[in-house]
Amino acid sequence: MRALVTGAAGFIGSAFVRNILLNSAAESGGLEITAFDALTYAGNMANLASVAKRPEFTFVRGDITDAGHLAEVLPGHDVVVNFAAETHVDRSIDDPSVFARTNVLGTQTLLQAAHRAGVKRFVHVSTDEVYGSIDEGAWTESSPLDPNSPYAASKAAADHLALAYHRTYGMHVCVTRCSNNYGPYQYPEKVIPRFLTLLMDGQKIPLYGDGENVRDWLHVDDHCAGIRLVLDRGEPGEVYHIGGGTELPNRELARLLLDEFDRTDQAIEWIPDRPGHDRRYSIDDSKLRALGYRPRVPFDEGLRSTVTWYRENASWWKALLP
Repeated sequence: MRALVTGAAGFIGSAFVRNILLNSAAESGGLEITAFDALTYAGNMANLASVAKRPEFTFVRGDITDAGHLAEVLPGHDVVVNFAAETHVDRSIDDPSVFARTNVLGTQTLLQAAHRAGVKRFVHVSTDEVYGSIDEGAWTESSPLDPNSPYAASKAAADHLALAYHRTYGMHVCVTRCSNNYGPYQYPEKVIPRFLTLLMDGQKIPLYGDGENVRDWLHVDDHCAGIRLVLDRGEPGEVYHIGGGTELPNRELARLLLDEFDRTDQAIEWIPDRPGHDRRYSIDDSKLRALGYRPRVPFDEGLRSTVTWYRENASWWKALLP
């Protein structure tokens, strides 16, 4: 089976490629990977260095908004897994147009190219942020979408397009929506690597508002396992949640990281809350658990190993800082 993985040099896309190609042939199911990435600021070939010379791996530099290039690359591929997206909420507040172009137009262009190429399965990777904020309980896959940031709105639009290609054209499309990811190789603008790299440099860490915004944390390897399960067993036209099972207020997350560096709350810099900041995310992932999904990485172990990775790979993240 040949898979085109878009956004493959980013944090989650590269983890997906590594997780497949570093397994045995039996575990990977003989999957060959074409890694497709525009190599914008968050795309990094260093993320793929461990698999770059494997015979099952091919890299193509390209943009999912380029219909002509996709028409050249896609024929012969059986599946598409779409990670390609602009993802940082703060950047979407500064310039929403980039998010509309990549996340909405890019997804539609990729879907159309996959349809024309006769791709058998298409997995579109999305986020729980499309639901907005929830005070109590948890969203199911049928909960209404109510995005609050330009980023979340662009992802919600892309989700609708992906599902429309199933309903209109009969494409085998699945959508996954995950909670907050963490782990090695995450670009240092995101909260955990941002806090880690600042603490390693002896600086304070910025915390929005009162620090009580709640997120569910999912190790990137568990996320990739969930996506692979959807790729193999997901039903066409269905949405699947992938959760980590550890909800934490940002204030508590900050304290866990401060403890790793023997720092106190004096190392927190309280900053004004950002516009449209969702208070709490929570997803019910029982639908995917019915297919056999279970998060395997306990949060305390995953966080500790992530801290260790950033400590041991300072050259990787320092090369990405301004």
